Amino acid sequence: MLRANQANWDARTPVHVASDFYGLDGSRTADDWFAPFEWDDLGPLEGRDVLHLQCHLGTETQAFAERGAAHTVGLDFSGAAVAQARRLAADAGRDIEFVQADVHRAAEALDGRRFDVVYTGKGALCYLPDLSRWAQVIAGLLRPGGTLYVVEFHPLLNSLGAVPDPDRAPGDEQLLLAHDYLAGRGAIRSDTPYTYTDGPPVEGATTSYEWRHGLGETVGAVIGAGLTVDLLRETDLLPWKRFAAMEQADNGWWRLPPRQPHVPLMFALRATRR
Repeated sequence: MLRANQANWDARTPVHVASDFYGLDGSRTADDWFAPFEWDDLGPLEGRDVLHLQCHLGTETQAFAERGAAHTVGLDFSGAAVAQARRLAADAGRDIEFVQADVHRAAEALDGRRFDVVYTGKGALCYLPDLSRWAQVIAGLLRPGGTLYVVEFHPLLNSLGAVPDPDRAPGDEQLLLAHDYLAGRGAIRSDTPYTYTDGPPVEGATTSYEWRHGLGETVGAVIGAGLTVDLLRETDLLPWKRFAAMEQADNGWWRLPPRQPHVPLMFALRATRR
């Protein structure tokens, strides 16, 4: 299933590179992909070595270099995505190292190097079958005193489905629980030629697998790996318009309108290796 996911992300890459969603023509900056609270949570990056796991095109990875990280590394299992990430960073004049590897083999791929900050999320954890193993890998990648920072789509968001509501205005859908919140039923198989961006259908490998992970499972995996959780926040913001009724916030991100339930759509978790 992981090999199928790798092939699928290789196939997605050219669609994503050409999409308006990623704005690689200059319409979006690296900073656009971050909520304001992320930089407050991370603190100054000057002099710190940063590792971005499951970095895809490196659109977020570039922001760490821009903010003065001593050395920035992006890691992803898709060879096609890593090739594009290297090209985009070079075009932007950013000195960033990109490594192709499965996140479970990150320590080996990085030759045992350790980092001050490990960052990951925004659609990463759902592609991992075992968060306990993932957290153990991250613990081994951190220096003593190092920080893991996860910013991820909330499992409640992944459980919601939009249903047309005849009693509401056109396009104002009702959000219902439609999918699992908790793990336990194995992988969810998807076979679709379309990805989450605009653009043409994906050519080639269209099958992918995802796993559900509740918030408790994520926190428990991090604690079980010996890391100390010192921050857990939930937010109603999303970096893209997931539902038709969403409205744009002042920072350019999106949230549900006041007439909809006020629920978390993303969460952030920070943990330290003591």
